[in-house]
Amino acid sequence: MGLLDWFFGVEIRKRIFISFAIEDIEYRDYLVKQARNNRSPFDFVDMSVKKEWKQTEWRRKCRTKIRRCHGMIALISSNTYQAGGARWEMKCAREEGVKIIGMHIKKNDRGLIPPELRGKRVIIWSWVNLEKFINQL
Repeated sequence: MGLLDWFFGVEIRKRIFISFAIEDIEYRDYLVKQARNNRSPFDFVDMSVKKEWKQTEWRRKCRTKIRRCHGMIALISSNTYQAGGARWEMKCAREEGVKIIGMHIKKNDRGLIPPELRGKRVIIWSWVNLEKFINQL
C-alpha cells in the first residue's frame, strides 16, 4: 500500500500492459474480463493497444503506454515466438524498467519462451499466480 493509498484509504488500480500475439487477442480479452469479475482476487487497468496505429507512430505510442505501466503480462502461446510486435513490447518493457511476467495461455500446449523473457518469471495462467504478480507491483 502506497502513501496515497494509506492517506485516502483507496487502493490505486495497477496499470498493466498486456503483450500478446494478435492471433491470441481472444485470450487478452478473456484476461481483461477475468479482472472485471467481482470474484476475481485481482484488478487492473488494461493498457494494451486496443486500436491499430500507423506503423510509423506505433513504436513511439506503444513505448509511452508501456512506460506509464506498473507491469506487463506477456501472454505466451505457440504464436508468440513469431510475433514481432509482442516481442518488441517485451523488449521495450525491459528497457523501460517495467516489471514483466510471462504467462502461458494454455496449460498443455505451451509455446516457446521468447529470448526477451530470459531471466523473467513465467507462470501458468491462474488467479493465484496473477494476484501474486499484480499485488507485488
